[in-house]
Amino acid sequence: MRDNAAGRIASEPFSPQAIRDYENEEFALAQNVYENMLILDSNKYAQDPTGMGGLMTALVGKLGGEVLVSRLWNEQRLAYPIDGHKKGTYWLTYFRVDSLKLTEMARDLRINESVLRQMTLKVDPRLVEALVEHAKGGGRPRPVEAPATSPAASAVLSGIEVPEEAMNG
Repeated sequence: MRDNAAGRIASEPFSPQAIRDYENEEFALAQNVYENMLILDSNKYAQDPTGMGGLMTALVGKLGGEVLVSRLWNEQRLAYPIDGHKKGTYWLTYFRVDSLKLTEMARDLRINESVLRQMTLKVDPRLVEALVEHAKGGGRPRPVEAPATSPAASAVLSGIEVPEEAMNG
């Protein structure tokens, strides 16, 4: 059976030839933005904070991706012990990478002894800019609102004399 569009013989979907054809073709895959949270061994992080902090940056770079933000999130007591650890260091990373590379990344993190747990989520493209900006610590400041006051308190603040009964009641 001949494939009319490409002029080549169409093979079975998962035959060895189809797999080789798939691997040899160049695909322009869209790179998605992902959020990754690692729970790191607190003792190893305390010994080498720079090396542990660069773990995700190095891994994403190895996979041909781009790190948007990578930072310490928190260090706290775990809800339950993981492999005998009662404390964990949470590391947050936003990165852009081909979706086909996520399996390799998960495998590399799973075999790393410093990583207790990890979770990777795809970020909705509409939220990427806001989440990355927030993770960088550059959230927009909120305007400070004046506290709600009673009419009597407002009058006192503006310099108007108020009868004693209005102030007590």
